[in-house]
Amino acid sequence: MSGQPGQGAATRGDETFVSFGEQGAQLTYGSYLRLPQLLDSQHLESDPPAHDELLFITIHQVYELWFKQLLHEVTAARDALLSPPGTGRDRLWWAQHLLARVHVIERTLVQQVDVLETMTPQDFLEFRQRLAPASGFQSVQFRELEFLSGAKDPGYLDRFRGLSDDEQERLRRRLEEPTLWDAFVTALGGAGFDVGDDEQVARALHTVAHDRDSHAALWALAEALLQHDELAASWRARHVVMVERMIGAKSGTGGSSGSTYLRSRLPLQYYPLLWELRSQL
Repeated sequence: MSGQPGQGAATRGDETFVSFGEQGAQLTYGSYLRLPQLLDSQHLESDPPAHDELLFITIHQVYELWFKQLLHEVTAARDALLSPPGTGRDRLWWAQHLLARVHVIERTLVQQVDVLETMTPQDFLEFRQRLAPASGFQSVQFRELEFLSGAKDPGYLDRFRGLSDDEQERLRRRLEEPTLWDAFVTALGGAGFDVGDDEQVARALHTVAHDRDSHAALWALAEALLQHDELAASWRARHVVMVERMIGAKSGTGGSSGSTYLRSRLPLQYYPLLWELRSQL
């Protein structure tokens, strides 16, 4: 939000009235953004307070806000691809536009690791034990994003038993609903391709890749999906190195194997058919 609050005025005859700002309405910058609640959400567990715990809490809350935005954008992109042609704005263009925003946010997520790495291992250890059994493994929004992107893992609900009823419901809903990849395959089918199985989808992708003049929008979407996949992989790689820098081979506070578990996630691909396509070009 920009501008100076309370400076919007207009004249009606001889009467000057405030049209916006603090004098014209109850809504203010702080109330609109819920700043009192937002800025009261960082509560340190360490006693005496560890200097870097505020940084640790803030950066992870920021991550969760970005995850919320990513879910908003990826869900909208998926829904656009699932909508019938001719239902408003060009649905393929809109999905690509939203995914371009997703890419920018994901690059921001990677860059935010630099902020965490201004914290030394010694400073982190001042309050790390206070975190147990909390762990980044428990980020429901991050799992939602993986499920929605195409990497569904029903076993997560069994492996982690600290989920609230609402969180379990959200994850079950993500497991049941179409993924971004499902929506892209639907768009391929809407363009006249046979997409009954992975072999047919692979052939369709091959055709799209070799005739970009006829299938420009589909090719752009395929590239946008691959970019999403690549940036998610970049974040996982950057994250595991940061964890190893902070705690080495120690176990995670939530009982996971720490960096060992994180490294096991590095080969994950949302869209293996798009990666396999590279070998066929």
